[in-house]
Amino acid sequence: MRLRPTLSLVIAGVVSVALAGCATSASGSSATPAANGVIHVVASTNVYGDIAKRIGGSLVSVTSIISDPAQDPHSYEADAQVQLALSKANVVIENGGGYDSFVDTLLKGANNSTVKLLNAATISGFNQNPSSGQFNEHLWYDFPTMRKVANSLAASFTKLDSGKAATFAANAAAFSKALTGLESTEATIKASDAGKGAAITEPVPVYLLEACGLVVKTPVPFSDAIENGTDVSPVVLENTLSQFSKHQVTLLAYNEQTTGPQTQQVLAAAKSAGVAIVPVTETLPTGDSYLTWMGKNLSAVRAALG
Repeated sequence: MRLRPTLSLVIAGVVSVALAGCATSASGSSATPAANGVIHVVASTNVYGDIAKRIGGSLVSVTSIISDPAQDPHSYEADAQVQLALSKANVVIENGGGYDSFVDTLLKGANNSTVKLLNAATISGFNQNPSSGQFNEHLWYDFPTMRKVANSLAASFTKLDSGKAATFAANAAAFSKALTGLESTEATIKASDAGKGAAITEPVPVYLLEACGLVVKTPVPFSDAIENGTDVSPVVLENTLSQFSKHQVTLLAYNEQTTGPQTQQVLAAAKSAGVAIVPVTETLPTGDSYLTWMGKNLSAVRAALG
């Protein structure tokens, strides 16, 4: 699911109000650490906010625009508080790849010329316009990319506060080591279950599933339609449901944050066929860090595979 709410009118109003009320604080000079040395970070979601906090620790203050796991990103409406946070930010971290483009729109109105914008899609090095297929923007399920993001955050923080370079580097190294542990779990799953079929409602966890050696069997037109909020044709829906009745898949990775009649049909078909359900989300569940969340996702995949 892309974070592409209908924001054109909302953003226009927010930008005009925020700039009218915060013209002084939105000057280019705002993007320097405050007197107390704290670096101000704005993240598009709490996933990137958590990673930024892990790298920066007490030396950073993080604002996550999307932070409520129950919040429907499609109904997200920006407010003047978000605009103000962007105007004061030293570093902004977004997913990119079309996922959270509202950040770019809001940032244009923030009058913050010195902010450092980090884009995970660009950092990933992946081809975002492949000649065949589509770019999967759900990059936080790809651990190598998140390692690159963490290193980019550490480098950006160091430029703002070079005296704390060792702290940022150590935090990034610790995060990388934890990711290595998650990658080891993926490798273990792959060693025992490579080639098994997996179903999805959206391409949210595909990076993780493929790293575990699983093969996504769900027709692309189905997952694309659900992701983009468009209708699924009867033929595509029938083909999607048949993957369960024909026992082509071992598990269903079900995006709990986007449900509707057609995804409910898929869920019912999986349960009827005795296929294990692995719930996935796009933002951090309450009480979880990025690392504990991903650890739980991998544990759920292992349990589903038996």
